[in-house]
Amino acid sequence: QVQLVESGGGSVQAGGSLRLSCAVSRVTSSCVGWFRQAPGKGREWVAGIYTGGGGPTYADSVKGRFTISRDSAENTVYLQMDNLKYEDTAMYYCAAGPEYVDRCHQDLVYRYWGQGTQVTVSS
Repeated sequence: QVQLVESGGGSVQAGGSLRLSCAVSRVTSSCVGWFRQAPGKGREWVAGIYTGGGGPTYADSVKGRFTISRDSAENTVYLQMDNLKYEDTAMYYCAAGPEYVDRCHQDLVYRYWGQGTQVTVSS
């Protein structure tokens, strides 16, 4: 079982930045990703990174504005969100997949979930 704890959400004006953190109990060779869900909408995959190596992947809606990264020493994955837009408002969830599966852009890969952190962007 993998435990994930998100932090760093909050309220910000459009154009501002926030950094989300996800403390993960195990990050060896697995996908760790960020999802979001706005009120009345379905869950959307935002970004993913394979901790066994390789580059990050992003949804088109956030490409160029969000950056996912990891700190292996601290077992933490970050989501740096810049140039935030009103439509980025959502509950953001960190998730992890099983070991040795690197299809980090696929929703169904992710099995373990955090409790979420709210991001609110005002226009």
